[in-house]
Amino acid sequence: MLDYRGQVAEATGANIFFYKDGELHTPTPDCFLDGITRRTAIELAKKRGIKIVERVIMPEEMADFDQAFLTGTAAEITPLSQIGEYTFEVGDVCKNMMKDYDDLVNGRQV
Repeated sequence: MLDYRGQVAEATGANIFFYKDGELHTPTPDCFLDGITRRTAIELAKKRGIKIVERVIMPEEMADFDQAFLTGTAAEITPLSQIGEYTFEVGDVCKNMMKDYDDLVNGRQV
């Protein structure tokens, strides 16, 4: 979903992350909820040494990202394979983030 400025903002009830070149990119939460699952995913990524970039993301930039996932209370961490015409790999970053989150919420070491 786009915000009122036409920038990528979030999905319905979930925040969004994109991965490329060793960095996770996520929209700056200036007009949508900075969710607790979003904040948790950021901390888990930092523990893995992944750089977090919070910034404006325009829709056409989705063509340049390799992986994408949603975060939220219901979504937890859910990889995306496609948004409209843009396709993404469900790669190691997504899989590792899903595992780390699952370990955390189930009381296993992270």
